[in-house]
Amino acid sequence: MTVLTLAMREVIRFLRQRSRVTGAILQPLVFWLLLGSGLSASFRPGPNPGEGTYVEYFFPGILALAVLFSAVFSTIAVVEDRRSGFLQGVLVAPVSRFGVVAGQALGSTILGGVQAALLLALAPAAGVPLTWRAAAAAMGVLALLAFALSALGLALAWRMSSTQGFHAIMNLVLMPLWLLSGAFFPAAGVPGWMGAVMAVNPLTYGLALLRRALYIDAPGPWEAGLPPVLGSLAVITLFGLAAHIVAALQARREQPAQ
Repeated sequence: MTVLTLAMREVIRFLRQRSRVTGAILQPLVFWLLLGSGLSASFRPGPNPGEGTYVEYFFPGILALAVLFSAVFSTIAVVEDRRSGFLQGVLVAPVSRFGVVAGQALGSTILGGVQAALLLALAPAAGVPLTWRAAAAAMGVLALLAFALSALGLALAWRMSSTQGFHAIMNLVLMPLWLLSGAFFPAAGVPGWMGAVMAVNPLTYGLALLRRALYIDAPGPWEAGLPPVLGSLAVITLFGLAAHIVAALQARREQPAQ
């Protein structure tokens, strides 16, 4: 009950903030249109002439970006709740810290999944041959990504005392995590050190899993060189669970106001 209550609180708070709703939908869309159109001319498509465009390649990355933005803005609420006193009230209640973190993560996951689903409907406009099976597989992967990124955001937010500090961490950690995941450019041809960073980036495997899901019923132009499905699924699942455990441990260290 505690988990569902906290999750619904996050959803209701999001829906009551119209500017946040508008920004959550339009911000990834603007990124996709501007960067996708601007970099199309300099992007090298697949190995066969005329195979794929940058707008199509960038589309899975934009879905992941929508989930990332949702996780960031939802976990900022932890800092705001601490300053308003709500968090202290929750901490003195007879509920486990693990349940508190799980409720926050579930709410963020729901919001990220809904936002990504709205953008997923634009897949045909990007040239992605979306089918019902591909859409279902993609939504499953996006839900897993939303949970993992929400847990990571919570692990960071529970240590922050100000929104300014959280934004600094976001720019230092979360955005590079997305940029070096294969969302913005493929790993082929990058410098050796960057390729090594991309190889240890858990979000790289989440993006690979998402690309395979989108092209589950048709061969994708960029499937060559992607990590295997089971390995990618294992990496992103273990990463999400590890981040959730860290967030719960951080919550246990938080002391309620006396």
